[in-house]
Formats: sequence, structure tokens, C-alpha cells
Amino acid sequence: MVYSPDLQTRAIGLAALLLSGALWASGCGDDTVSMPAAAVDGIARLDRARMQGAQGEPGNWLTHGRTYDEQRFSPLDRIHADNVGRLGLVWHFDFEFDGTYEATPLVVDGVLYVTAPWSIVHAIDARTGQLIWRYDPGLRPQPGSSEPRRVPPLCCGPVNRGVAAWMGKIYVGTLDGRLVALEARTGERVWERQTTDRDAPYSITGAPRVVRGMVLIGNGGADFGVRGYVSAYDASSGALVWRFYTVPDGKTGKADPEALRMAADTWPGGGRWLQAGGGGTVWDSISYDPDSNLVYVGVGNGSPLNRYKRNPGGGDNLFLASIVALDADTGEYAWHFQTTPREGFDYTATQQMILADLEIDGRRRQVLMQAPKNGFFYVLDRKTGGFISAAPFATVNWALGVDAETGRPIDSPQADYEREPRVIQPSTHGAHSWHSMAFHPETGLVYLPVREDYSVLTNSPNSRLIIGPGPGNSPATLRKLTGGAALPQQASRLSAWDPVAQRERWRVNHPWILNGGVLATAGNLVFQGTSHGTFAAYRADDGKLLWQTPVQTGVVAAPVSYALDGEQYVALLVGHGSALIQVDGEPRRVKSDRALGRLLVFGLDGHEELPALRPPEPPPEPPVSKASDETIAQGEWLYLKFCSTCHGRAAVNLSPAPDLRYMSRETHHEFAAILLEGTRADKAMPRFARWLDERQVEAIRAYVIRRANDTR
Repeated sequence: MVYSPDLQTRAIGLAALLLSGALWASGCGDDTVSMPAAAVDGIARLDRARMQGAQGEPGNWLTHGRTYDEQRFSPLDRIHADNVGRLGLVWHFDFEFDGTYEATPLVVDGVLYVTAPWSIVHAIDARTGQLIWRYDPGLRPQPGSSEPRRVPPLCCGPVNRGVAAWMGKIYVGTLDGRLVALEARTGERVWERQTTDRDAPYSITGAPRVVRGMVLIGNGGADFGVRGYVSAYDASSGALVWRFYTVPDGKTGKADPEALRMAADTWPGGGRWLQAGGGGTVWDSISYDPDSNLVYVGVGNGSPLNRYKRNPGGGDNLFLASIVALDADTGEYAWHFQTTPREGFDYTATQQMILADLEIDGRRRQVLMQAPKNGFFYVLDRKTGGFISAAPFATVNWALGVDAETGRPIDSPQADYEREPRVIQPSTHGAHSWHSMAFHPETGLVYLPVREDYSVLTNSPNSRLIIGPGPGNSPATLRKLTGGAALPQQASRLSAWDPVAQRERWRVNHPWILNGGVLATAGNLVFQGTSHGTFAAYRADDGKLLWQTPVQTGVVAAPVSYALDGEQYVALLVGHGSALIQVDGEPRRVKSDRALGRLLVFGLDGHEELPALRPPEPPPEPPVSKASDETIAQGEWLYLKFCSTCHGRAAVNLSPAPDLRYMSRETHHEFAAILLEGTRADKAMPRFARWLDERQVEAIRAYVIRRANDTR
């Protein structure tokens, strides 16, 4: 059975999960320490001059990509290729709960500022790992609480990718669309602004940026039909300074600036969807060039994702899947480059944009580089948006290449899924998503997490795509759907990419398909964590593995490096699922006495050890099911529709939610009550009586039992 969700059913799994309630908590507790005086003074002086001169402060990490150019390169070289083998854990900080930890820490004069899921902010002493303060916006469900929290639907969990700092304040965007300014010394709230319509399914998971005394913030929600935009707020008062919408106003359009009136011409026949919102959210990447005073924003997918529904007139649908340059002071349009015209594959251009100066064809060029989801690595003139070059960094079959003059993709027949399902590469997850890449100015290489995957797309009624592969969408099922088409292999790697020659220089293959972001350092090193629970350092010029350590859980975040008292450190947020231990060479979930969301800090000759994990327990004996194949097939479809978002496709799960293949006898007995009566709502398990009846619930349980027996 294949899963082909519409917008409503995509929202169900996580939207319902978030409605079970939360309690407010913020500030300091008895186990906290005082903010160091130097840190108080330092962050109070974090002004425009310091931010623009961040390259000259190698010991700090002042903004999301360390510097405005988002290169994620540290000039520190106390840790280098010849001594990195001495790297060890110096200290670790345990967060309160498991989850997916995606944030990049900021380091300002001896204090780490970092977010956990549910938009919770922590200030941590960078020398000792002790908590200074904690701010909780009150969105996380709490056991026993019946107070509803208005958290919007989320495509990918209650994640947060970090904060911004400026003149004594820390700024965070919250899941429910607020921008909150905190006093950096105490964590107390100074001001907050609701940046989104609370009645629309907007959310914020990305990190703010501060530019010229303004806090820039986008939002998510394109999967659920909203209209995308990016906003600038006065960093001192919270007043709105400007806002740029990324798609035209489909209701009147009269107030649209000239750039959006031009964009409206690229939406022929798309009025219905523009009126609904159109998508195009700016949910992650923002870069800034002080020389030109341009802000660059990456724009996401359209709504609906199926271009044959959204775009019957065949236009490009600007500014979906585009890089857009704006005047930093006014938000006025300067230029754009669309990576995927007529976007219909979920190929967002929200991925990191690196600014650098490269020697190309004998002259120095000021460029912008991006490796978006569509699989092409782009080099553009960052002043004008002019196309310089592009080449595929992963397997691409949706386009035959790009036009050498314009950079526009050349259509491939394989991309036309209007009349029959098509196997598309890259997958809708992208060849590269939000996981950070890094540029090393000394090697001239970009270090890039790459994902080789595929999706099967269809234009069938009430659907936008079919996601494969996996036991829930078996290769046999997908081959049958596509008329026997050959299905690609999944793979993942760290790739060292030469942006001038547009070719790969070296690669490191990984066993699992999703892995962490990247840090490059002047010590000829590249650092990356993996989803199978390791953290490693490679030699930057040739990719040789120099050091590796287990971290007990998956990693998707990117590391940073900082220095204190003459010593260099590497910090990494870990957590993508529960505890992992190697069993017969494969990572497996095990029990832990504490949560596995952690901040790890490594230094030379560090000797700290993580608490030991319990040995893996044998899985329980699954029940015997007498359900028919027809019932199990129905249960598979229902499971994929309602359960897979939290519990994993094919009931295989390494996330914090339970792996249902290993349910206890008691849980099997209570299964119907859990789904229909909400008996575990205090554990963030929603009630599904609105969508399921007893017969359907039993079909889901029969499918889970089949999967449990298959696993044994």
C-alpha cells in the first residue's frame, strides 16, 4: 500500500500531538550559576561594528553561520590535523527531554546560547557547562496538564535551529510564531511580537538574524497553505520595520509592490491557490552582505505541492524556490534567481547561502553559493544575481541540466508526473536540506552533506506525492505503480565540492541516509556528526578520517568552535532519536536513565565520559494475529496516514516516540482506548476518534503486529 497524503492528513500527526498542553516556566533555578561579568559586558557591546567584524573574533561564534557570510569556517587552529586524535569530551550538558536537536549554538564572550526543541532557550557557561538561565515559552506538552496550547501544525516536529544576539539581548522565534527578545544576562523577556496570524498554520523553527539593528525572521507553513514572507523588527523596541512577501497577494494584489506585480504574471490560472496563500515561506536561510547592504533570503515550496493543481497555467510561480535579494534598510526587492521554476517537487531554495570571493576565469568574483534540494550546486554573482555556473552534486533526473547562459533547468520528460507516476531524483527530502554546509577559504572547497534518495510523484486525486522507499512503500509496490521502473539505491555522504570547477574532490560515505551539518576549521579539519551516533573529524584536503567518537544518539545539528583562555573547543548539539548502541554493527535503541538531548564540548586531552547506557533488552514476544491480508493492508494504509509521522514509516522508529513493534501486552490491550479515548494524552499521544473507528484501529494494530513478527 502506498501513502499519498493531502494537506489535511499531513497536519494530523503532529498538529494533534502538540495540543495536549504545556506549562509556563522560565528563568533561573537553584542549580544555576551567575553570568560571568566579562560576558555581561561583552554581549552589551555586540553592536554593528562587532557583528560586521566577526571574522576578527575567532574565539566567538556571534551569529548563526559565525559570520554574516554564513561560511561556518573557524580560523582557530589550536586543534589541527596532527593532534585531533587527542580530542576528548571536556563537559556535557543534559537537556530535560529527548527530541530532534537542530540548533547551532552562539558563543559570546564565554557563554553559549542554544535552543532545545519547543523553542526553549538556554544560556550555559562555556567553561564549565553549568546552566546560567533557561527560558521556556510554554509550548511543550506537560504530563497531567489539560490546558490547550495553540501550537500550529508542523511538518517536521517542534524543532528550533537557534537564536540571534545583539546589544545585550537574545532573540528567539517560537513555534507559535512569536519573536521574543530576552535579557542576555537573566533570560527575562524584554518584549515579544506575534509575527504571524495566529488563526493560520504558521510556525517558526529557523534562527533569527540581526542586521543593522533589525531582527530578521521568516516562518514556516507552506505545506499547510500559508503565504510566505520575511520581516524585519527593530531590535530595541520590537516595532515592525519592513516586510517582504514572497508570493503575490491573490486576493486583491493592489497593494503589492512592483516586484510582486511582476511575479503575479507568472501565476496564470493559479488565482485560487494564491488566494489561499500560495506557500513560499522563508523558513530557514538568511545571509547578509554589508558591502552591498543586501539581505538574501531562501524561499520555499508552493502550496499545494502538486504543480498541476497549483499551476494549471504553466507559469514559473515566482518567487517559489528562489533566492531573493532585498535592500536591508527597506526590504525592497533587488534581484532574484529561481532554482526550480514551476516548482512541483518540494525543491525548496531555503538551504544555506554562502557568500565568498572566488577566482573564476582569471578574475575575482563576489559570489553566493547554494546547494538547494533540487541537486544542483549554484554559483551566482551576489551583487546582481547573475548566473555564473551550476552542476549536479547528486543524482538528478528531473532536469537534463541547466542552460549555460541563464542557469534555467532544462526540462526532463521524467519530471512530468501529470498523467503517470514518475520516479524522481532527488527525493522530496532533497539532495541537501537545512543541514549546514561549510566553506574552507584555504582549500577552496565546500563541505556538503549529500543525500541520494528518490520519490514517486503522482497527480492522482487528493494527493500530491508518494514517498518511497521503505517497507511501508516496498520496492515491489513502487515498481508496480511505476510500470516496472528501476528504483535507485539510497545513499548518503559528506562531499568536498569544488565550486569553481563544479566537481567533487573527495567523499566519505555514510551508512545511514540522514546526517549532521558541517564545520570547517583552519586546522585543516572538517567535523560532522551522523545519525548512527558518531562524531568525526576528517582532514579537509583529502577527507581522511582522523578521529571519531560515539555520542550515544543520532546527530543532525552542526558543530561550532570557540576559544577560551588560549584553548580551542568544539561544541555539538546531539539528539535525533533515543539512545543508540551498536548491536551487530547496527545502531539500536536502548533504554537510558536520562534524556539523550545533550550539548557536548570537546577539547584536547579531555577525559570526561558520558554516562553508560543500559544493555539492550530483548524485544517482547509479539502477539499472534489472525487478521486477513486485506485487513493488514488496510491497517498499513491507515498507519502511514495517521501514525507514521511520529512512530516511523513501516513502524520502524528511532525517534523519541515509541517503536510500536515493541509494544507491551498492556499497550496492546489498551490500544483502542489510547487511540479513541485519549487515555495517554498526558504523554502527548493524541485522540483519534474524529478520524478512526474501532474496526480501523484494530486494522492498524494488526499491521503493527505483522511488522513486529517480520522484525523477529
